[in-house]
Amino acid sequence: MKAVLCEQFGPPSSLVVKDIPSLQPGPGQVVVAVQAASVNFPDGLIIENRYQFKPELPFSPGGEVA
Repeated sequence: MKAVLCEQFGPPSSLVVKDIPSLQPGPGQVVVAVQAASVNFPDGLIIENRYQFKPELPFSPGGEVA
């Protein structure tokens, strides 16, 4: 599957698209087929390391999907 990844903090142009292994659901979890996803303003702050939430690198920004 394809994923947008933040491998280093910086501007949105630093995001990369990579093929990663498909995820397998654990107990009590499901996999959702995603047709579209967004990176919104708070995500932009996170990838620039300017937000109170500081995820470990690499991570896939965004949480809104359709």
